[in-house]
Amino acid sequence: MGKFERQISEGVTKYYWYPGEKVDWIRGALTVLGGGLLFALIYVVSKNSLLAAVIAGTAVLAVVGAYLGRRDAAGLSEFHDPATERREAVIDGTRAAWRGTLQGLLYAGSAMLVLNMPHDGFLADWVLPFVPSIIGALAHSGGMLWERLAQEVTAEDPRAAAADAEEPAKELESA
Repeated sequence: MGKFERQISEGVTKYYWYPGEKVDWIRGALTVLGGGLLFALIYVVSKNSLLAAVIAGTAVLAVVGAYLGRRDAAGLSEFHDPATERREAVIDGTRAAWRGTLQGLLYAGSAMLVLNMPHDGFLADWVLPFVPSIIGALAHSGGMLWERLAQEVTAEDPRAAAADAEEPAKELESA
């Protein structure tokens, strides 16, 4: 949860709370701006707004899906036990709900963007609107997998375990 602080007068500070962190909002704005620039570039090159909408939407949702997948995986590893830490578990749950809502709205918005481009035919009506969402969902899964693989796994060294098992046997032999 982020906040703005505004000094009203001496000793009086007003706080404005917003969901997410400032860095996340900046990354999101840069991603959407990059998608808009990609749309414009593809439209200028191809003169096909449907193609530009599908490719730009797919690129934006792939980046957002991978980022939110990494955040979801990190959130799962840090999730608090609901029975013992109720407040922290509620905070974790609301963050996950916010990310899910954001992702769903982006998927729906991308499909609406593709559908509102001038087009005709079965492919443009029934297949292309789903392409960005499918790629975004796959990127979300890939981001979760990437984060899970990046988390440090501490496995016990088998040689150290074998040496520890031999010590009691040596002690028994010497006695």
